[in-house]
Amino acid sequence: MSVRPTARPRPTALLATLITLAALSACGSGSGSDPDTVKISFKQSTDNSIHVMDDYLAGIKKQFEKEHPGKKVELVPIKAPDSEYYTKLQQMLRSPKTAPDLVYEDTFLINSDITSGYLKPLDPYLAKWQDWNQFIDTAKAAAQGQDGKTYGVPDGTDTRGLWFDKGVFEKAGLPADWQPKTWDDVLTAARTIKKKVPGVTPLNVYTGKPAGEAATMQGFEMLLYGTNDGQSDPLYDRTAKKWIAGTQGFKDALTFVETVYKDKLGPDVSDALDPNFGTRVRGELFPQGKLGIDLDGSWLPQDWLPGSGHEWPEWSENLGLAAMPTQHGQAPGKVSMSGGWTWSIPAKAGNPDLAFDFVKTMQTKANAQKWYIANSGIAVRKDVAADPAYVKAQPGIKFFTDLVASTHYRPAYPAYPKVSTAVQEAMEGVTTGDLSVDKAASGYDETLKEVTDNQVVER
Repeated sequence: MSVRPTARPRPTALLATLITLAALSACGSGSGSDPDTVKISFKQSTDNSIHVMDDYLAGIKKQFEKEHPGKKVELVPIKAPDSEYYTKLQQMLRSPKTAPDLVYEDTFLINSDITSGYLKPLDPYLAKWQDWNQFIDTAKAAAQGQDGKTYGVPDGTDTRGLWFDKGVFEKAGLPADWQPKTWDDVLTAARTIKKKVPGVTPLNVYTGKPAGEAATMQGFEMLLYGTNDGQSDPLYDRTAKKWIAGTQGFKDALTFVETVYKDKLGPDVSDALDPNFGTRVRGELFPQGKLGIDLDGSWLPQDWLPGSGHEWPEWSENLGLAAMPTQHGQAPGKVSMSGGWTWSIPAKAGNPDLAFDFVKTMQTKANAQKWYIANSGIAVRKDVAADPAYVKAQPGIKFFTDLVASTHYRPAYPAYPKVSTAVQEAMEGVTTGDLSVDKAASGYDETLKEVTDNQVVER
């Protein structure tokens, strides 16, 4: 998934980063120290009960070493919260002594690392790799720099929609096959739940700075990208290469957020602004039947699988799925946002050729399919998406995979993290009631000019 907070790391986190780097340097363990060993860094979950990535990479390591006699794979996990992972990774990428050969990059921040010169363009490798033709174009574009070169191989994507509790809907007299056509349909259902099912949060829309990118992507952008014709980007003008300010769609999206919290259709504001609220949604509110509708991502079932620590085998019977509608039901009728992660080779990697060989092993059809299913991810390989075994592997996979046809990717250029933070601040202002929609929108426009060096077009 690609839901990553952008908060500045705490001093203690930076100190830990420096200690880690000092230890790495002291060992003299640069990626080029052994031409027969490929070092791979990835984000390890801070929740010890979640080890999907660790198990998957351990299996690929075993396969790779068997297929490449004399070669070794060294897994270098970075166990840290999201923002600290980015900090540690970027510190490692700066020096040949600490740079791994292969790194796990979020599409949210990959362009920052590209601009900083930390990553190696992969086009010479991709041109010779037949499987690259199986990857969908939108996923390929997510790993491209502004120079048009490709800097990562996507290992899947994600999409977003509306999750709803069928039991809560039944009590509220709402249909079990609910498929809203407009924003008003969503708000009407939430109001019905509030009236008829007390003790249940009617609708969750992530908001504010504590939620980080979850607020921007699951919340605001799922609204904003449903305010126009579905063809043009309402956040960034890719032709003019400028960010967009002053749109009615931006205000309309803020108005929706304001309505959710002003009319008490969402969680208590104190809960909504808790950085751990997403964990409560997945681990407590939904399993306990305390949430009616949740605007969220395709990856939720990962938390409910056996061995996850939050096992909930009944989830597919209890929950329904609906596409997020466009504002007024205008074409294409539904909206989704996509992110995802890619495997990239650092510019200062010692063994880039061996690293790409490892990528090719990870991204065979069989291994990619295994990963998508284990990680509750969405296929970016056309041959996997068409495989009945993938489609039937887990409830909800077909629903979220079908949304890829109407999904959007963020304009994740170097300024995007700051733009995202500005969106969160505007959302938080209308959530708490401290700002009107007009003031929050004008504040965003001013901040947008500051963080993009005035590369802004008014609409």
